[in-house]
Amino acid sequence: MSLPLLVLGLFIFSLGIVFTLHSSLGLGPWDVLHQGLSGRISLTFGQTSILVGGVLILITVLLGERPGLGTVLNMVLIGLFVDAIQWTRLVPEGAGRSVVVRFAMDVGGVAAVGAGSALYIKAGLGAGPRDSLMLGLHRHTGLRVGWVRTAIEVSALIVGYLLGGTVGVGTAIFALGIGPAVDAAFRLFDVHPHPPPTDRRSSVAHSPTDGV
Repeated sequence: MSLPLLVLGLFIFSLGIVFTLHSSLGLGPWDVLHQGLSGRISLTFGQTSILVGGVLILITVLLGERPGLGTVLNMVLIGLFVDAIQWTRLVPEGAGRSVVVRFAMDVGGVAAVGAGSALYIKAGLGAGPRDSLMLGLHRHTGLRVGWVRTAIEVSALIVGYLLGGTVGVGTAIFALGIGPAVDAAFRLFDVHPHPPPTDRRSSVAHSPTDGV
C-alpha cells in the first residue's frame, strides 16, 4: 500500500501546483526559484527543478536524512504529472475569471500541496528533496514542521526573486500558507516525522543508526 499512497500523494501535490499556476496570481516560491535560475543557466524549467532537487538531496544527506525511493520518484513523477494535468486540461485556466475564483484556486492549490506532502511522507518511502530538507531542519532545530517549511519557502522565494523569477499575490499566499497547510495535513493524516534530539547528551548517547 505504500507505493500507491506515495503515487497518490505526488499526484495530489502536482494537482496543487497546477491550481496555483492556473490561478494566474503568481508562482509558488520554488517555481519562482526554478524560473529565475533557469533564465541564468540556460536550462529548461524541468531540468532546473531536477538540478535544484539534486542539490537539496546532498544537503539533506549532510543533515542525516536518508534519500529513499520516494525522493527519486518525487523528482520524476511531479514533473510528469504536472505536464499530464496541463495537457489534459484537468484544471481550467484562471485567467479571465473573477478574482474570487482565482483566489479560491490558489488557496485550494496550496491546501492540495500540503495534503500531497503529508501523504507521500506517510508512505514511508522517502520524502521529496524539499520535504527531506524540511524534516532534516525540523529534526535538528526542534521547531514545528509548519514553521520550518514556511522559512524554507520564504528563503527560496527571496533567492528566486533576486534571480528574476515572477512574484505575485499568489506567491505570498503560497509562502505563508504552505507551512500551516502541511502542519494541518500532518495532523489530519496522522503523520509523525522522527522527533528531534532532546539535548546534546541524548544525541551523543545514540548513534545516528539507532532505531532506524
